[in-house]
Amino acid sequence: MGENPSEPSALTRRPIAARSSGWAKWLAGRLAASSVTPNRISLLSCVFSLIGGALIFWGGGWASWVGAAICIQLRLVCNLLDGMVAIEGGKASPVGALYNEFPDRVSDSLLLVPVGYAAGYPWLGWCAALLAALTAYIRVFGGALGQAQDFAGVMAKQRRMALLTVGAFAQAVESTLATTRFSILIAGLLIAAGSAITCWTRSRAIARRLGAA
Repeated sequence: MGENPSEPSALTRRPIAARSSGWAKWLAGRLAASSVTPNRISLLSCVFSLIGGALIFWGGGWASWVGAAICIQLRLVCNLLDGMVAIEGGKASPVGALYNEFPDRVSDSLLLVPVGYAAGYPWLGWCAALLAALTAYIRVFGGALGQAQDFAGVMAKQRRMALLTVGAFAQAVESTLATTRFSILIAGLLIAAGSAITCWTRSRAIARRLGAA
């Protein structure tokens, strides 16, 4: 998730270990001191996702897959920095909550839908994208019920993107040895299955908390 809320709260902010790293603090500080806004950083994540998704869709040689993996990671860097610039940098905006969620949902679809086409099973990419959006919907719905938003799960966003990055690098190696697409197929299947499990565990946690209230 991008993290650019208008009113930051520990209940709605995804815990990210990299937020405390030196490079992230330095880069966020430089961006906060510039004219760059957190919302623009959030939109930039969609640009990287669009490029990455296009590279996955056309998936030529190994360079395309490596480029896709890099774009996936750059998307995550944007997701990290938008919140740091907004909150630590004091540049949160009234519409930050919109940029907090919408670009992330678009980015997930831009990256996951092409996975199915690249693997030869278009339904798989659409299924993975739908389930990824549903994990976020369930999380936000729990927040709407007054609960702390649940970022846990076997296939939360960081894990989805980590698995997709590994799949892209593995496919880069595979593409130098054969014309098969087993690596990206396996990554897509694991992301879809893991997202379904995450939807179930988050829903069960919400129900358990409601029952205990």
